Amino acid sequence: MSVATKKPQTDIHGIKPYRPKRGEKYMNEAQQDHFRAILTAWRDELIDDTDRTVHTMQDETVNLPDPNDRATQETDRTLELRTRDRERKLIKKIEESKGTIDLGEYGYCEVCGVEIGIKRLEARPTATLCIDCKALDEIREKQHV
Repeated sequence: MSVATKKPQTDIHGIKPYRPKRGEKYMNEAQQDHFRAILTAWRDELIDDTDRTVHTMQDETVNLPDPNDRATQETDRTLELRTRDRERKLIKKIEESKGTIDLGEYGYCEVCGVEIGIKRLEARPTATLCIDCKALDEIREKQHV
């Protein structure tokens, strides 16, 4: 006989996954607090990464004599700055998501108004579309490319 193994739950930015109770109302105060905590922890991680990058770049202001070393350093800096720019935009989306929690609109599709779902939001806390609307959005995107 095989024993069913339970998939281990992994933390989401240091927060345990939410376990809904039977009959619990969707996006109740406990769920809103849960997602607010995830979004805040994620934002804090991104800000810490940005601060580390700034300090590292300030410490690495070495003028390397070898042109290849300078080119490599410049490429590394460019990639790091591009990553930080994407993270800056993500921080903005995180803040917008926290704002929708405050308005009581978090967790609902902005197109059709249906529940996005706890598991989808834990996978992508800044999601604004349900899975169906997101799939349609991606199909439309592919057709225009």
